Amino acid sequence: MVVKDLEGLKKIKNQTLEIQSLDDTKNRKRITVHMGTCGIASGAQDVLNTFKKLVRESKEKDIKIETTGCMGICSKEPLVTVEIINQEPIIYEYVNNEKAMEIFNTHIQEGKVLSKYAFVRGKESEIEERVQNNGAIKGQEVLDDSIKGIEEIPFFNLQKRIVMRNRGAIDPFKINDYIARDGYEAAYKALKEMDSKKIIQTILDSGLRGRGGAGFPTGLKWKFASQPQSEEKYIICNADEGDPGAFVCGEETALIHSIQGQRGNPRLKIPYPAEKGLFNKPTVIDNVETLANIAPIILKGSDWFTKIGTDKSKGTKVFSITGDIVNVGCIEVPIGTSIQTVIEDIASPMEGAKIKAVQLGGPSGGCLPVQYFDTPLDYEPLKDLGTIMGSGGMIAINEKKSAVDIARFFVRFCASESCGKCLPCREGTRQMVNILDKICSGNGTTEDINKLEDLALVVKKTSLCGLGKTASNPVLSTLQYFRNEYEAIVQ
Repeated sequence: MVVKDLEGLKKIKNQTLEIQSLDDTKNRKRITVHMGTCGIASGAQDVLNTFKKLVRESKEKDIKIETTGCMGICSKEPLVTVEIINQEPIIYEYVNNEKAMEIFNTHIQEGKVLSKYAFVRGKESEIEERVQNNGAIKGQEVLDDSIKGIEEIPFFNLQKRIVMRNRGAIDPFKINDYIARDGYEAAYKALKEMDSKKIIQTILDSGLRGRGGAGFPTGLKWKFASQPQSEEKYIICNADEGDPGAFVCGEETALIHSIQGQRGNPRLKIPYPAEKGLFNKPTVIDNVETLANIAPIILKGSDWFTKIGTDKSKGTKVFSITGDIVNVGCIEVPIGTSIQTVIEDIASPMEGAKIKAVQLGGPSGGCLPVQYFDTPLDYEPLKDLGTIMGSGGMIAINEKKSAVDIARFFVRFCASESCGKCLPCREGTRQMVNILDKICSGNGTTEDINKLEDLALVVKKTSLCGLGKTASNPVLSTLQYFRNEYEAIVQ
């Protein structure tokens, strides 16, 4: 496929939208199975195979079977969306082979909704239009209004999707699906209508900050990299910030070493990668989430982006939410949304679970107690409380769980993932684990608590890279807010 201009993109877009639309001739019904990793792990592949078998056996020619990715609400998987022309879409939850057969026989063939298996009415891509219409889109028949509309569900209506704007709406293996949702139009605009200075200025004006943790202004990083004279410059997309695995390679200089075939160890950041990075050339390193914001900003403009978020931090932030909650999954909310809104409204605590704290920012983040849940999810407010936004981990913790055990779990992870280059991180994290083991076994003393705190501060101040400097956060934050739990164990 060769696309030479914007008209070529729009032609593909219109053709794809026409193919995707339901009509009275050959595509009256559509079954979409959500095939994210969470769905596949829950049995979505078997469900897909079952639907394919049922369609073959029925010999009906007007049924389409499609696949898409995760909708973000992983705890409801496997999810299946059923659409029939001129009727409201229905999304079914926890679908297995038996339910798939019942859904096919009753909904697909008889046109009757199985409300006992239904999750919501409508699709996430329709939320704004459904809000404007106070429900179903014009021309869609409502089959069962006892089922909540997707726009009524806090998990969905409190989110703002920029980075994840295409979730549940495209098949990621079909490039035309992406083009149908304005894919590559920003690239065309950047290449044909903007020069490098204008692109950098647009990102500067947008206020976009790096989504990897520190929140450094993205446009400023790009500007720095544009200044050195060099025939070769590099852009690295950092997709290695997950855990477990090569955790340290989430640190940008360690990632550079790894790409160069060297051990993934960090180095001092002078010179910065923007001056001398990959193969000693000027290099920009941004993570996946940061770069996923660029196309919408280029396409819609910096003024549009600055209307979302806070005065200092524009846009949205993606969080993976888990723990003692009902709605485990991946969400995207405007920066500045409170922890309370995420935990109580979007995530929804499990029945009977009294949430006492959240662990924010992943293994090297901090543990915040419930009295700080009105804190906005933003870089500086979280830093002031001893934690970080990080790459977006958020774990809800109920009152029955020990803050000391939580600290030990995350410090043990950080110790196992230490690259070993600098002594404070290599030995300090291991010694913190040893002290925590001693305390948790009932053999600790008040002196051990004080020693643990002193050691955590040394590791934070003297480690080489950002990962080592934040490895103490679980200890320091739990000591700050839950010291009584440490003291209760050693008494």
